[in-house]
Amino acid sequence: MTPDPGLPAAARSGTLGAHTAGQLRRLGRVAGLDPADAEAYADLLAATLGPVAARPLDLPPPNRTFLSDDHTPVEYSLSFTRGAPPALRVLFEPGCGADSLARNGRAGLAAIRYMARRWGFSTAALDEVRDLFLPPSPHGPLALWCALELRPGGVPKVKVYLNPAASGPKRSAETVREALRRFGHRRGFDALPPADGHPFLALDLGDWETPRVKVYLRHEDLSASGAAGLPRTAGGPARAEIEEFFRTAAGAPPDGGDGTGGGAEGGDLRLGRRPGLSCHAFTESGSERPSGFTLHIPVRDYARDDAEALDRAADVLRTRGIDAGPLAEALSAATERPLTEGVGLIAYLALAHQEGHPPRVTAYVSAEAYAVRPPAARVRQPEPVI
Repeated sequence: MTPDPGLPAAARSGTLGAHTAGQLRRLGRVAGLDPADAEAYADLLAATLGPVAARPLDLPPPNRTFLSDDHTPVEYSLSFTRGAPPALRVLFEPGCGADSLARNGRAGLAAIRYMARRWGFSTAALDEVRDLFLPPSPHGPLALWCALELRPGGVPKVKVYLNPAASGPKRSAETVREALRRFGHRRGFDALPPADGHPFLALDLGDWETPRVKVYLRHEDLSASGAAGLPRTAGGPARAEIEEFFRTAAGAPPDGGDGTGGGAEGGDLRLGRRPGLSCHAFTESGSERPSGFTLHIPVRDYARDDAEALDRAADVLRTRGIDAGPLAEALSAATERPLTEGVGLIAYLALAHQEGHPPRVTAYVSAEAYAVRPPAARVRQPEPVI
């Protein structure tokens, strides 16, 4: 079998489990994890992926998951705050080897219950909305994803991501409304900004200081000024900060550019290709307003290559007094390829504000087990709104 030239070199041999476990170990070093903890987390990831961990990478992906562009069922992220080491997270689809969405969901639920027994946390929040998000005959592009924030000591923080379209896309909004109501946020849905879709609802499980219910919204043709109007939290973030982050992450030229960047002097700018995402976090039961806000920019669709995406991420970090060196190290830990030879290793850049905590910048790093997206010959930057 002739190797596909679009495949990363590491993907022409080995298995999915070996590829992702190696990445996780190396990323653990960047995040300052003890080697024993990183090894334990890598073993857990391989075990949770099940039989597909042993699947050779010269075969196609186990399913067409949209967790990543190349259908790898694993993604990493590093979250940065000023004066602290980066927090490493891994997002994965436990049921990725299942032959139906219903079985995928059941496998995911079994994986969460195994983790709950192992680490002694409750799944009550997930059980409260299981009928909404894991029905017998689900619809939509996913059933259940799991994210682990990998902490020293070998016991992670756990999050689950659920599909509001599980009972049909037309019922997504009502599903989110009902979930918020069950968690005590009876008017929470009405506090959300207008959106073009509800792609995820996420729940914090286990050892969280303040567990959150997080609602993700999709925003087509999002502009810098439109993004600045999305937060519904009390007291921030400031409009100027959101606009500055949007423009830096999306690569909007400050003076509009000459046409190759898609800008027009004096015009607002929008994401005309892949949409932006916002996330609104609810904490205290009974609260009508979210306590947290995150803006996600799909940098991979607005950068020429990953070298350019890294430059933008570094600008975002340095503006906030955060060392960009660990992010560059993380990219080297994820792949040996030159950053100029692909785009998508950095999938999203996100700016998060949570009440009572300093702002965070998160970079989402692709595993690229199956393919490397080629660099863009001509970048289409955010488009002008006249």
